Amino acid sequence: MIFRDDLLKGKVIMITGGGTGLGRSMAEAFGSLGGALALVGRRLEVLQEAKAALAALGVPVYIAALDIRDADRVERVIDDVFQHFGHLDVLVNNAAGNFISPTERLSPRAVDAVLNIVLHGTFYCTLAAGKRWIERHEPGTVLNITTTYAWTGSGYVVPSAAAKAGVLALTRSLAVEWARYHIRHVAIAPGPFPTEGAWSRLMPTEELAEAARERVPLKRVGRHEELTTLAAYLISDEAAYINGEVVTIDGGEWLKGAGMFNGLEVLSDAEWDAIRAKMPKRSS
Repeated sequence: MIFRDDLLKGKVIMITGGGTGLGRSMAEAFGSLGGALALVGRRLEVLQEAKAALAALGVPVYIAALDIRDADRVERVIDDVFQHFGHLDVLVNNAAGNFISPTERLSPRAVDAVLNIVLHGTFYCTLAAGKRWIERHEPGTVLNITTTYAWTGSGYVVPSAAAKAGVLALTRSLAVEWARYHIRHVAIAPGPFPTEGAWSRLMPTEELAEAARERVPLKRVGRHEELTTLAAYLISDEAAYINGEVVTIDGGEWLKGAGMFNGLEVLSDAEWDAIRAKMPKRSS
């Protein structure tokens, strides 16, 4: 970690989906920088494991089983977090659900499964935390984990694309509306960062995983510490003037897909020579 050890000292940070994957990695990073943690997720056993590991390092940790699709339960858990620590400084909306499928094969239930977690759950948590900050006249920071296809769209993950686009709009809208209450909103748009859960649903074969790596101009996937370093900065007081911004960390993946001719990198020198030979000669 490139930061001083007390970068997040005194901050209470709530992470949804905090027991596994990128949520767990962020928890470990924030804890190492002095933060106290409230980790929530649907599986209590993984939260207990995370708490034990972090507590052994001296990190204060609160855990609660929480399905963020349940708005009433969200309210109760966030109340508990405030009561347990006395305050909450940062909410990290990390919990997500996604899988690949031709859109015409989706049932309404499958669509709802993604929209209710990614969009509704993020909104419920943000609203619950924000109302309490406003009532208590306390500042706060919300970090949303979104995706680059929130602004480009993407086939085969259409419910996720629609939901993440909503999260992007939520980030930028509340960055303006709630700034007068000293509540910041920021977001990270990751490219491919392997995690046990999401990777198995989105890259279920080695061929798909290799294709994901090849789409990235840097020809590799992201390392968790690269994302957690960015997240730690964005939720820290050092980033106090960053509001409404979405930071992409994807090795250039979405830019490569955005350019009409970016795929021409597959051509060999001989193929380029053949193409040039077929082009009309320019007159001098």
